[in-house]
Order: sequence, then C-alpha cells, then structure tokens
Amino acid sequence: MENRKHIRYGLLDRDDLPAAIREMSKENLDELCAEIRQFLLDHVSKTGGHLASNLGAVELTVALHRCFHTAEDRLIFDVGHQCYTHKLLTGRRAGFDALRQFGGMSGFLKPEESPHDACITGHASASVSVALGMAHARTMQHKDYSVVAVIGDGALTGGMAYEALNSVGGSGEPLIVVLNDNNMSIDKNVGAMSRHLSRLRVRPHYLQMKKDVKSVLSRIPGGESAVNLISRSKRAVRAAVLPSPMFEEMGFTYLGPADGHDVLAMCQLFQSAKEMNRPVLVHVMTRKGKGYSYAEQKPEKYHGVSRFDVETGLPLKKPAPNFSAVFGAELVKLARDNPNICAVTAAMPSGTGLAGFAQKYPDRFFDVGIAEEHAVAMSAGMAKQGMRPVCALYSTFLQRAYDQLIHDVAIDRVPLVLAVDRAGIVGEDGATHNGVFDVGFLRQIPGMTLLAPASFAELRSMLRRAVGHLSGPIALRYPRGGEGAYTENHSEGADVCLRGGEDLVLVSYGVLINETLQAADILRENGVNCAVVKLNDLTAEFSEELLRRIAQCGRAAVIEDVVHAGSMGQALAETLARRGIVPRWLRLCNTGDAFAPQGAVSRIYEYYHLDGKGIAETCLEAIQHEKETGRSSV
Repeated sequence: MENRKHIRYGLLDRDDLPAAIREMSKENLDELCAEIRQFLLDHVSKTGGHLASNLGAVELTVALHRCFHTAEDRLIFDVGHQCYTHKLLTGRRAGFDALRQFGGMSGFLKPEESPHDACITGHASASVSVALGMAHARTMQHKDYSVVAVIGDGALTGGMAYEALNSVGGSGEPLIVVLNDNNMSIDKNVGAMSRHLSRLRVRPHYLQMKKDVKSVLSRIPGGESAVNLISRSKRAVRAAVLPSPMFEEMGFTYLGPADGHDVLAMCQLFQSAKEMNRPVLVHVMTRKGKGYSYAEQKPEKYHGVSRFDVETGLPLKKPAPNFSAVFGAELVKLARDNPNICAVTAAMPSGTGLAGFAQKYPDRFFDVGIAEEHAVAMSAGMAKQGMRPVCALYSTFLQRAYDQLIHDVAIDRVPLVLAVDRAGIVGEDGATHNGVFDVGFLRQIPGMTLLAPASFAELRSMLRRAVGHLSGPIALRYPRGGEGAYTENHSEGADVCLRGGEDLVLVSYGVLINETLQAADILRENGVNCAVVKLNDLTAEFSEELLRRIAQCGRAAVIEDVVHAGSMGQALAETLARRGIVPRWLRLCNTGDAFAPQGAVSRIYEYYHLDGKGIAETCLEAIQHEKETGRSSV
C-alpha cells in the first residue's frame, strides 16, 4: 500500500462486523485489511497513538476474529498497544475521533468499554499469566470457550512470561498462545530469546503433513502404534538436528511459523490449535509498521507518535527539548570523565534518552529487554563491585522492581542511581502508565534518597550529585516532556523558598512548581500574599524554616501529581502534628485515591485542580470558608 493511497471504507462500513469476517473471501479479507490500515493512518495521524505495532497486527487481528468469538472467547493482547484493529472490528469506530483523549476511548484494552475486551492491559509480559487464570476458571466452572493470549517476541524478554509458560505447559490446560514475532519490542529486541526465535523458522508445511499422515495411519490396523512410534522418532530427530524446541519441551505443541500477513494461513493454524484441546503455541511472523513505508523503515520511531503528516511522516509539532534527552546528554558528559559510569535500561533506550549513550559507550550500555526486576538487581551487582550504574526506567515500570529495590539494593545500602522517567501524570496512556506511585513507594524504603528536579538545570546538577553519592541508593524523578517557565537551579538543600509571603504557604516540587508559581500570582491579584516553597529532596526532613513559615501563616497547601497515600502532603501533615503545629487549614492537592484518567497532561491537571487557576481557586475557597465560619477548612 502506498503511503497515501485513498481507500473508501466499504467493508468497514458494514454493521455486521466482526461476524461478516467469517464469511469473507480472500480478496475481501485483503481489501478489509487495506481499509483498516488506511483508517489507522487517517486517525492516528490526527490524534497520536501507537502506530507501528497496530499496522503490523492488522491481518493477525482479523484472523483471530475470523476464528474466535471475542464476546465469549477470551482474547488478551499482551501490552495492548496493538489493539486498535480489535477495537475497530468490535463497534468502536466512532471512538477513534477521541482516541486517548480525556473522556475518550482508551488506547489499550479496557473491559468497561466493551465485552470484547477481556481485561485491562498496559504492561508487558502478563498476558499468558492472566490467560491461564481464565482457562483455569473455565475448567472449574465447566464452561466451554477458548482462551487466547497474543504476546510479542519483545514481551518474551520479560521473566514473568516464562513463569507463565512453564505453568501452562505443566497444567495441560487448553490454551492458545500466539507469538507475534516481529523482531521488535519498542526498540530492537535484544538477548538470547531474540536470537532463538530468529532460528525457529523451519517448518512452514509441517502441520499439514502431520495431519495427513495421522489421518492415513488411523484408518489401517496397527496405525495408532505407528503414529506413536513416528512421534517418538520425530522428537528424537528434531532434538538432534534442530535448534532447541524450547516451547515443546515446556509442554506446548508448537505450530508455525506462519506468515502473519496471510489471514487464511493463520486461520488454518488457529483452527488446528482449537481442536488439539491442550496448550498450543502458534508462531506468526509480522512486520511492524506494515503498509506505511516510514513506519516499516523506522518502527521504533513510529511506535508511539504525536500528530503527524501522513505524506511526509513528520510530526505536525516540532519536538521540544525534554527531560529524558537532557538526562541522556548529561550522562554522556559525566561518563567521559568517569569510566565507571554505565547505563542500564529495560527495552527503552530511546524513551529514556540513552540512545546517544549507547552509541558513544556501547561497552558500558546494557539494555536487558522488558525485565525491570533484572535491570535493578543487575545494576546492584555492578554497583557492589565498584561501578556507577545509572538505571533508567519509567516510573510505572519501576513498580515491578519494588522487591529488588528493597532486597538487592536498600538492605545492603548499595550506591545505585535510579533515573525515574515519566514520573507524575504522563497523559494519554492513562491509568496503566501514570507515574503516580513512586513517591510513596520510594520514600518508605530505608536509606533511599529521592530528588525531584524542576528544571533541566536542576536535573543536570542533581545527576552530577547522584553519581557521586556513595551512601546508599539515590533516585531522581522527572516528568515526561519539557520544563516550564521555571528554568532556574535551586537544587541545594531539602527545600528552598522561591517567593516570600505571610498569608499562605504553597509547597510543591518538580515541574508542578510552574503551576504553583502561577497560582501564587493569581492569589496575589486577589490580595493573598503567598510564600512558595520548592521541595528538592523528598526523603529529607522538612526544614525548620518551612515549618516555621507554616506555623506563622497558619495556612498551607501541598501540590503534587501523585496519589494521596504516601504523598509529601501527607508526610508534611504528619510532621506538623508530631511537632504540635496546628495550622488553621492544610490543603493536600493531589490525584486522590483513584486511578488518574487519560488525557493531555494539562487537561488532567485541570481535572484535579492542579493547574494554576485550580490551585488558586482551592485556596481562595478555603480562605472564604474560614472567614464565613471562623473555622478551619480541610
């Protein structure tokens, strides 16, 4: 398909999808897939979203809907960022106009949207575990439906996938695992599993021959014994001459590989897999970005896109400097003078800004695949032996390594540097990706130091401090995107007062300091003079100056884009109570105790009243309540 070949959505206009797919000819199926690709380009170019992974999974998804009834059968896409075709075929075409926007359709599977979505998704390597649980439930409830997990070769770099595969094979539970092999996760796949799968392409016609031989032998006397003998001989020969049949040794019947862009070829395998009534792994090979030349040539660049011009492939908005890029560039500079500095990430060298480091210092760069637990534990081992590893992970994925942070890092006070990217509200990816828990779970780890830069200059300064920090683990949390109007460097000390005022103390950290300063301006226009205090070290004791300011003003608000439990506001309230300081009111402005929705970061700030206007209104309401009642407002 040409990049901009216009296609009328004739088949997509049908009201009986996905049922109609089961009756379509090969020509109609090919036409439908072409329409889907054009639809995805037309819409994702306007809204942004996950592009290359969805373009690569069109035929695979159509084949799955041809063979399974997803309102009853359970279909689980690992990660879920390749589910756009699934959503399109299950009645959600109109939702693409507001894809990943506030109040709009999620970019991942979401059961509250449709009965066709089996479970929430967003993180890799979990699909087989969830699928096995569903299969066990089906068996215990004496029901009859298929359970299918679609997992990419990138997600197979995560250890949880192997725990699940091992359990499935041992259980004998009827379950189909579809391995979508595109040789990519987000960046290029790494590790032994990627090399193994590249060799596992040896039996394109094996399944049909096997069925034909069994069919003939079953009709002659002694045929069953012959089948068993052939099977034993086949296994012995395969073990001797082929690469390790890993999946079969784990208890699966391996089918494939099949062309992941041939709907009917995949349907043949899926139908056979259903009939086997045991664990089956179907191996299909796809091309990420299929049908759009720019995405085919650079699938990692078009994994997650903002609005772009389909003709040129270029973003409509010029990319601005961001914290990830600043972090990566500064680490390259530091590594030039310190040969012990090395960088570790989990399948995110581009996303974490480490692509330049990888190119400059390949011997000191380690991408471990989608394996955050391993990344942290391995980094701890390097730090124990005198290296200075900087482990860069997204906040939402760092959650997976919580045990390693305690067991392998903190207890032994290992001097590990954690770069916690995408901290706070990240926007359109929603609940599964917002980094709103790291402050709570990192602060509670004994010996952990947690720094919160609010500008690029502070990130550079704090990173330099971190690589020289030798008395335990130290983490820097910073957001997705760029800095705001605040570009200064006031990174020393536990906290710093940026602006004086005697009526109210506003406390914040990170890039939310921009909204806080804006709120102070609005409040001043309304006759309220605010002190603005920026927290630098979220694990240090609050300064005596801050506590004194709050005691004198009697009013304070703490602004942060994290959940309430474990927040800095909660910690400050506890400290004030312990010191016997009772302010007239203390407002804790955060994301509360529910999962934050999807939408642009600015829109989510408005939703939680964390934008400058919302903060000011919250404080003015509290002051007005105090005047009217003579009592404090909480």
